[in-house]
Amino acid sequence: MSAHPLPTSTPAAEGVDARGVHAFLDAVEGAPDIEPHSLMILRHGRLIASGWWAPYTAERPHLLYSLSKSFTSTAAGLAAAEGLLDLDAPVISYFPEFEAEITDPGSRAMLVRHVASMASGHLEETLERAFGPDPEEPVRGFLRLPPDRAPGTVFAYNQPATYTLAAIVQRVTGQSLTEYLRPRLFDPLGIGEAAWLQVPAGRDLGFSGLFAATDAIARLGLLYLRGGEWEGERLLPDSWVAEATRLWIPTEEAMAGGSGPDWRRGYGLQFWMSRHGYRGDGAYGQFCLVLPEHDVVIATTADTERMQAVLDAVWEHLLPAFGDAPLTGRGDEDAALERRLSRLALPPLAAKPAPLADPGSWSGAEFTPEGGVCADQPTLTGVTVAEDGSGGWGLSLAERTSRLDLGFDGAGWRVHTGPEAPVPTAVSGAGRTRTP
Repeated sequence: MSAHPLPTSTPAAEGVDARGVHAFLDAVEGAPDIEPHSLMILRHGRLIASGWWAPYTAERPHLLYSLSKSFTSTAAGLAAAEGLLDLDAPVISYFPEFEAEITDPGSRAMLVRHVASMASGHLEETLERAFGPDPEEPVRGFLRLPPDRAPGTVFAYNQPATYTLAAIVQRVTGQSLTEYLRPRLFDPLGIGEAAWLQVPAGRDLGFSGLFAATDAIARLGLLYLRGGEWEGERLLPDSWVAEATRLWIPTEEAMAGGSGPDWRRGYGLQFWMSRHGYRGDGAYGQFCLVLPEHDVVIATTADTERMQAVLDAVWEHLLPAFGDAPLTGRGDEDAALERRLSRLALPPLAAKPAPLADPGSWSGAEFTPEGGVCADQPTLTGVTVAEDGSGGWGLSLAERTSRLDLGFDGAGWRVHTGPEAPVPTAVSGAGRTRTP
């Protein structure tokens, strides 16, 4: 979590009806296929509502999936402002070592602005085709794929386009995205821990893979809402903010098959246009919603395939809650909302451990995948379950080269950190046996 907290206020003081926030919480918690993880709402630059569903916490970084793209866009904007990157330059000009082998006219005509706006000319995702043959240099694999149409004329949501943009930024700056953004964005905004997956080693992925707290999402949104200024200091050119968040390429035709209405409003420079405002978004419900007409930023993390349902709940319940003037006599409602937000939790497994007829019979019980291989977890080689001597259970997951030791007691979530769990791991579970 940042060492510089965002300024806070109450919903009523900023003209927000707390009942709308309650209704939004009811909607996402009541949907069986939406698992909310966090919510932050900023109005007029002040944090008026925030909460994390346990075991998720405010300070813990969360995988942002494709919301990472909006941070990559910001890095490109900073590099352009420093004269290191030109949106109108051919992509191939940044990779002169590929000149001889990239002969297709479409690939050679592809500009930086085309990959930044998902308008490379390809009609479909090219991830596997670009990365498969050339995992050490996916940019070359991408440029070897001739565009189907003239670059700049058609949209396709295409991960290698963003990867190429990120690779250009990292090439011209001589730093990873994380290193480049730390003094220019992360530190000035007060963003704490952040880390990016790399492919290959040394190159941040760009299109996904950024781990950061919900607070980082909210701060990025507020920077864009404020036109690139932060606490009186210009961090990002206002011209980049305007360009990145305007319609560059229509998406209606490409996203017509199955996507919701908020994916058919057009695309900017690694930002989506929405029915209201614009957004950065990532798979499974990671959102940075910027609503300039309401002076609002909404940051969410979640695990759901029904991303449109989350946006629908925002438009149905939160949008009408943003009024034009402060509300009076709402102290009790604001206090009730604060209490609810402080107690958010994902429901743990409801069952409780039952006493064993013969406790020794489960001591060190071992299980192996049927047939030797677990289809869902191919590296898993075995599971050991045993009572831990204090009324709970110990669970050891063995893989080919490592072992993870966890525990649960049926009383709620148990979060494991430290040497035994290098990646924080939350466990909820119960053991139940049958007596003979």
